[in-house]
Amino acid sequence: MNELTNVTTGEVRLSYVHLFKPYAAMPGQEEKYSCTVLVPKTDTDTMARINAAIEAAKQKGISDKWGGVCPPVVQVPVYDGDGVRPSDGMAFGPECKGHWVFTASAKADYPPEIVDRMANPIINQSEVYSGMYGRVNVTFFPYAFGGKKGVGCGLGPVQKLRDGEALGGSAPTAAQAFGAPQPQAAAQQYGAVAGPGYAAQNPAAGQAPWGQPAGGVNPLTGMPY
Repeated sequence: MNELTNVTTGEVRLSYVHLFKPYAAMPGQEEKYSCTVLVPKTDTDTMARINAAIEAAKQKGISDKWGGVCPPVVQVPVYDGDGVRPSDGMAFGPECKGHWVFTASAKADYPPEIVDRMANPIINQSEVYSGMYGRVNVTFFPYAFGGKKGVGCGLGPVQKLRDGEALGGSAPTAAQAFGAPQPQAAAQQYGAVAGPGYAAQNPAAGQAPWGQPAGGVNPLTGMPY
């Protein structure tokens, strides 16, 4: 690992989270693990280290990728959340306001480690979602691809620190969809009283013992069934 290009953020918010299963936004694209990282503009320490890592990646590009020359325009992966998206010129979502925004990704062969506050692996995937807060380890690297030269961002381990309001796209829980679980009625719990629909759902309920027709006489007791 090149320490100059590697950064572990302070507390950030995560969006567009695809950390347990690789994802491609468009058909035919390479599927990758990824998440968008929202760095508060108040966290000047994290941003200073990110900017230093990007500069280190540029220097690496000059020596390794770009033929000894720094391009006049180097595309970098960090954007101003108070500005507009470079892809379509539209404003970033409201959750991006007051943040620096970048997306980090990893190839399908390199799934990121996902841990909790105590650095234990997170097994329950529902605990990891867009809107939660955590720390992310990322590595900035130079690239030259399709005539473009720039700096990309590789995704490393992710640590969840705390819950946050879920951002769009997350499925509701059963309780949110159908209401809180209700205690079963005593009759259903203990079979004390059969409800009015019981016989209809259980045809055998209306039959006499030993398969005798309902309404007949018990030959042993002389009493009606």
